[in-house]
Amino acid sequence: MILTTIDGIPLYSTVQEAVQWASSRGLTGYHTHIYQGQTGYMGGSNHDSVATPTITPRTIARASRSSSSSGGGY
Repeated sequence: MILTTIDGIPLYSTVQEAVQWASSRGLTGYHTHIYQGQTGYMGGSNHDSVATPTITPRTIARASRSSSSSGGGY
């Protein structure tokens, strides 16, 4: 179960959920945050590695495709 999100990243109630989320994004491990007095688990070994997007050729290619324009018909 997702407790909340921090910087757009889900904070889970179990380690298993956090590790599964991390694995699906090519990350390993987990770290913890305290939310409303409860320990929550976030995928990735530390928050900076999760919150900072990794730039790869695939990321650049996706960004290029999504920002292309049809020319507007003029």
